[in-house]
Amino acid sequence: MKILVVGGGTGGSIVSNHLVRRLAREIRSGKVEITMLSASERHMYQPGLLYVAFGQMSPDELYRDQAGLLEPSVNFHVDPVVQFELDHNRVRTRSGGIHAYDILVIATGSRIVPEEVPGMTEGAEHFFTEEGAVRLRKRLLEFKGGTVAIVVSIPHKCPVAPVEATFMLHDFFKARGIRDKVRLLYKYPVNHVHATANVARWAKPEFDSAGIEYETFFNVKEVDPAKRIVYSEEGSEVQYDLLIAIPPHRGMRVIEENKLGNAGWIPTDRFKLTMQGRENVYVIGDASNVPVSKTGSAAHFEAELVAENIASLIKTGSPVREYDGRVYCFIEAGFDRATYNSFDYVNLPDLKPATKSVHWFKVAYNQMYWTSVRGLL
Repeated sequence: MKILVVGGGTGGSIVSNHLVRRLAREIRSGKVEITMLSASERHMYQPGLLYVAFGQMSPDELYRDQAGLLEPSVNFHVDPVVQFELDHNRVRTRSGGIHAYDILVIATGSRIVPEEVPGMTEGAEHFFTEEGAVRLRKRLLEFKGGTVAIVVSIPHKCPVAPVEATFMLHDFFKARGIRDKVRLLYKYPVNHVHATANVARWAKPEFDSAGIEYETFFNVKEVDPAKRIVYSEEGSEVQYDLLIAIPPHRGMRVIEENKLGNAGWIPTDRFKLTMQGRENVYVIGDASNVPVSKTGSAAHFEAELVAENIASLIKTGSPVREYDGRVYCFIEAGFDRATYNSFDYVNLPDLKPATKSVHWFKVAYNQMYWTSVRGLL
């Protein structure tokens, strides 16, 4: 039995490590073989990019060697897939290799596409890549005062990131002693300050208390870097001195090129986490179109479930449980307070007031992540 995992991020790593532990006997006897194909030899802790932008983490803290995060019996190759041949249960890689499988797990993640908004690449900063986070850090340190606009495009991963960044901007400028010289403008595309109503109800009074201005129904149409103006689809505009954008996201290019899903999001059964029409193909994390947040938390819970079900299929011939949409995310409310967001398909989030203790738990988790991705937490 050949299990192939495509993608070496949070979901791919956790599912691989859990499979090794659940199928240890079958692997030792040669009945099961687990292979991972990744596009990189390094694994990035993506939530840390926001902390890099505010000088709370250094870029080198974001990375570990991917091979070192995996159980030794995982056959790991840095050789990205270029072609999925699902009808033949095989993939082709950049090196020309062919990998057959009995069970395929796709965990390819997502990418930013700021180029889809005219002027965004040239006129806006962001924190969704190492280069972007480092550049934003430099811009923030040089900023002397004026209007900072935060504009949000959808879809994007880590749905609470715009809210977190806005609160952290408030505390950053306050710590520098120039908050009274900075106008913070938050622009969001739907009719609340966040797409999740309960998050919006928590965030709005926090914005009011911090003097953060906001406008809803602001869908970014175009950025004019020369005039420093952002135009919305609704006809409004905002003048800025510093523009921070949450760029639109798509699934990875290889998914689009292989026509596995619209905009790179693979149609996925929300309970079984199998690709629609492909019972031996699982999709976890950002790559799927499952209606939950595109976060490491969702990928974590999905990966555990998929590993459990694959192991059960091999051992007993049937899966054991369904995915309930579980997500758990921390939400930073500045430099020293945080709350959390926990929900599933049935239960809506119920956010508590932000506290220092939750913030420090989040800080601790930034280090605990490496244990988590090994499937030990």
